[in-house]
Amino acid sequence: MAEIKYYSEEGLQKLKDELHHLIVVERPAASAAIAEARDKGDLSENAEYDAAKEAQGHLEARISKLQELVANARLLDESKIDTSKVLLLSIITIRNTKNKMVQRYTIVPESEANLKQGKISITSPFASAFLGHKVGDVVEVNVPAGKMTFELTKIER
Repeated sequence: MAEIKYYSEEGLQKLKDELHHLIVVERPAASAAIAEARDKGDLSENAEYDAAKEAQGHLEARISKLQELVANARLLDESKIDTSKVLLLSIITIRNTKNKMVQRYTIVPESEANLKQGKISITSPFASAFLGHKVGDVVEVNVPAGKMTFELTKIER
């Protein structure tokens, strides 16, 4: 049985858009590349044909994987997120207790993580340290450099 994964509306739409692009644009291009290579003669010694078939195999595997992900995806209802404690899709503001630096992150499903956009994976040790905590809690996080403490100053959605 396939694993059910949760997505934000934006994350699920990205998956659907990629799947659509692969089926509508990439699949016909792969077929055309195979046809073109086939027209060049003897298939037993045609490296171009072999490469095109291999690329098509990778493409079909990716399409299959995305179809499975979309079929087993569950959309999180962002309007029903409890902002009294840190959960998936919470936007948290934290302050480093040592240097007073303030940071803001959104806790997202693993597939949507992007540190440059401030989106951290719920499965990361950093994000999981905050799960279930409330505003005002001081949270100790294990990082490669040791332990750091942060005060949870705000939870939004």
